[in-house]
Amino acid sequence: MNKIIKAINEPVRSYASGSPERKSLQHKYDEMCSQNIEIPLIIGGKEKKTGNTENCIMPHDHQHVIATYHKAGESEANLAIDTAMKAWKTWSKTHLEERTAIFRKAAELLKGPWRDTINASTMLNQSKNAFQAEVDSACELIDFFNFNAQYAEEIYSRQDLISPKGMNNRLEYRPLEGFVFAITPFNFTSIAGNLPTAPVLMGNVALWKPASSAVLPCHYLMKMFKEAGLPDGVINFIPGSGSEVGNPVLANENLSGVHFTGSTETFQYIWKMIGENINEYKTYPRIVGETGGKDFCIAHESSDIDTLVTAMIRGAFEYQGQKCSAMSRAYIPTTIWEKVKNKYLSELKTIKIGSPRDFTNFMNAVIDKAAFDSISGYINHAKESSDAEIISGGDCNDTKGYFIEPTTILTTDPYFKTMREEIFGPVLTVYLYDPSEWSKTIDILDSTSPYGLTGCVIGQDKDKVSEATKRLTHSAGNFYINDKPTGAVVGQQPFGGSRASGTNDKAGSDLNLLRWVSIRTIKETFESPKDYRYPFLEKD
Repeated sequence: MNKIIKAINEPVRSYASGSPERKSLQHKYDEMCSQNIEIPLIIGGKEKKTGNTENCIMPHDHQHVIATYHKAGESEANLAIDTAMKAWKTWSKTHLEERTAIFRKAAELLKGPWRDTINASTMLNQSKNAFQAEVDSACELIDFFNFNAQYAEEIYSRQDLISPKGMNNRLEYRPLEGFVFAITPFNFTSIAGNLPTAPVLMGNVALWKPASSAVLPCHYLMKMFKEAGLPDGVINFIPGSGSEVGNPVLANENLSGVHFTGSTETFQYIWKMIGENINEYKTYPRIVGETGGKDFCIAHESSDIDTLVTAMIRGAFEYQGQKCSAMSRAYIPTTIWEKVKNKYLSELKTIKIGSPRDFTNFMNAVIDKAAFDSISGYINHAKESSDAEIISGGDCNDTKGYFIEPTTILTTDPYFKTMREEIFGPVLTVYLYDPSEWSKTIDILDSTSPYGLTGCVIGQDKDKVSEATKRLTHSAGNFYINDKPTGAVVGQQPFGGSRASGTNDKAGSDLNLLRWVSIRTIKETFESPKDYRYPFLEKD
């Protein structure tokens, strides 16, 4: 085994006013904004156009079409499976060193010539501001490629088995026998890139179905993988509807795994369908999923006010709250609420909302009409309820783009609808509690939502912070102390939650990669027995 190459996190560019990177990204944004490209399927390295098309639009200007993509159907899904299985015969036997070299090359390409393209396409198609795009589609994806390569090398190097005299015991890290179905979300280009490539790095082949509302950056990632040297057919790109693509893929006998990020309901449907087809598969499929969240902040009365307010605003409203980790509910002591409220509302007034092309906008548009309607529905419910009060925002306007103000709901009911259900938008619900009921509030928090993804505790009282950390063990797979519950970094905070939030297989660590190998134990005997008889068979 060659020496393991240690990864380092990619530095985040600031895109400060007047900086070369800001000018370069703005130029690329304008160039791509003026285009309307055609996006084909990619099966076996070949472009395929079905004629069944949908548009890629800018959420902040929803009449502006930036691409038209072709949709796969059942026949294309089956072709992709056949193509992947042919590629598996070679790729599954490709040496790890060759595989890691491809993805380290992809990281270098993304660091350099592809950075503006992937960032700009994310800004355009997903309405992310420059900083959010940089953190996501550049830095995190570069980190996924580099750290996953390191983790793969470390996994392959593990041979800590006992080999008594006369034999050799070793482990062989085999790819799964079949193909992996990668179903990726709209909200993170890095996740979209990681879900097919993590299994592929471990020697598997993949079918990639991107979210229909975020096809553009995924199209460019496929081009980048090609340039990095990924062989044809190893990843097959098949955007399309879940029923027309997903159902035949999930029913195929060669399905060996599902790598999923999306809604809890969709993931449960996938699991159920796999269960119903379990007798048809050649091997039990690995099911890895990260789903919803109802992420929390519990503040102690010892909290630093500026820390708490910053965590609330960044945690709830960065990328319009469209993060599975976004802060959606906050529990704040009555004794500090006036100070928190005054600072919080004052800061919210400074937030600008609009197109990501204007780098002074902190917030942009939500992803599409369905999201806009769903989020505004929750806001209207709060407006009409006697148990809630809108203390910031509340206005929704989809005339040009799908814009929703940063909305704060104050409720007197800890089990209010917006305290329990995932909204996936810029809505934070606050519940005030008496500091004497700190312990009771922890119990309420832990039992209110079915999810268990992220959460944070904020306070300067170390004993109380420690108590919350211990008692909320299963309420969050990623737990933060005196910080917002978002922003997991590859190699620093492996990401994932349990309960209704997923299988907690920790993307950004070797724990996730281990799900994509099937280990074989090999025993080689040098001094083989020549007689079946054991000593105990001898007569006394």
